[in-house]
Amino acid sequence: MTDHTYAFIGGLHRSGTSLLARCLAEHPQASGFKGTGATEDEGQHLQTVYHPASRHGGPGRFGFHDQAYLDERSELVSDASRDALLADWNRHWDTSKPVLLEKSPPNLIRTRFLQALFPGARFVVMLRHPIAVSCATQKWSWTTYTSLVEHWLVCHERLEQDAPHLEHLHVLRYEDMVADPDARLGEVFRFVGLEPRPTDLTVRTTVNDAYFDRWDANRWNPLKRLDTDRALARFEDRVNRFGYSLREPRHMSDPEVLARRPLTEV
Repeated sequence: MTDHTYAFIGGLHRSGTSLLARCLAEHPQASGFKGTGATEDEGQHLQTVYHPASRHGGPGRFGFHDQAYLDERSELVSDASRDALLADWNRHWDTSKPVLLEKSPPNLIRTRFLQALFPGARFVVMLRHPIAVSCATQKWSWTTYTSLVEHWLVCHERLEQDAPHLEHLHVLRYEDMVADPDARLGEVFRFVGLEPRPTDLTVRTTVNDAYFDRWDANRWNPLKRLDTDRALARFEDRVNRFGYSLREPRHMSDPEVLARRPLTEV
């Protein structure tokens, strides 16, 4: 273990974690999972130690299940678990590279567990606007927008509670990454111990707009309008703490949470 830096990427489904993982894995001194046959090459599907998100309801649902959350108090924290994970994942990593990357959405609520197994590990967490995540996830969860926004909050507020227990946590907003890819990815490269390099990543900065338009269009349907109005009434203040808004989704502000240091350097 001392020969490598382990970097775990987490963030809710459709938050941009796959894009981030691909950008990092292209670095000549890093290795990620590719061509494994597993969904999005996620490490959660390539190991036998703990249950993947699908066992806890899947996208838009898993964070509601207490069993999905893992920390250093879990009975799964052991040398045997670490050895098993390495045996599973080493088959897909190029272990000649110094930085080894693993990406799975539920890493968002399992940082303390993974840190207990891999001391010194780096954690990179992606945040994306809850409306975008909810609209993109609903096709899988078949739940209401109210439930999906609440799920977003439950998971990120769990991260907020776990953050003081983590030695190395870097939080990155998706919207900031697509607005200035080289600068934001450069921060992540340095955080995991890699020399920054330019990227050819090009993503429209208006990438969330289609989801915001869908959210607004729901107001023409009385039942869907009740759903979005309920989410707004219940969760606007909590969402605001992360620098987002359900009422004015195109407006972003400085976050109140995870702000003991700059958002990207927690």
